[in-house]
Amino acid sequence: MSNEKATDHKLASGPLGFWARYKEKHPNIAQFLVFFMLSNGVTVLQLALMPILKSIFAQTSLVSTNFQIMQFGENFDGSPYYVFDYAAGAMSAGGGGGLAYFLAVQITIAIAQILNFFAQRSITFKSNSNIWKAAFWYLVAYVIITIGAAAAQGFYKAPIYDLLMNTWGMGSFGETTADVITMIINSAISFWVFFPIFKIIFKQEPEKQAE
Repeated sequence: MSNEKATDHKLASGPLGFWARYKEKHPNIAQFLVFFMLSNGVTVLQLALMPILKSIFAQTSLVSTNFQIMQFGENFDGSPYYVFDYAAGAMSAGGGGGLAYFLAVQITIAIAQILNFFAQRSITFKSNSNIWKAAFWYLVAYVIITIGAAAAQGFYKAPIYDLLMNTWGMGSFGETTADVITMIINSAISFWVFFPIFKIIFKQEPEKQAE
């Protein structure tokens, strides 16, 4: 019995005990920290999955399929500005990666966000609300954020790739580095937008009392 008490004392005074006390005193900060850690895990998954999918799609004819949709005004040089701007041709040859690059990016993000949905719902927010209702609003938010992030990408994507691949002459390594940078920027945008959305859609409803 004394051994059990000693073990309980170690747990209470150890990292787990400290975290339990911290969550009790600062529930909102603790929740944000868990959200932060899980989001970083999802970002790491994206960084690992993106080059795999990109290399797979790079072997297909989709690289030569132009994918430039949702024109919204013009660039500074007068050329059309597309929200989703993936011109045909490999990026190493001056293209935009075509439909192949678009699919690699979006499939990577979709897989990561599906995992993020269940992880954040169960671990961070411990929600017991209707999962289908939450999934619907999550999907709506995901579509809006994807369009917004894609629109913002038009301002930094091309300059980053041009700087690393051409100006600095890093070639294929520069392309890979640019992939990582753009994915991190995209993840950062999602991170700051999704947290308040999760606070709304992931509710903790009082358990129904048995009669």
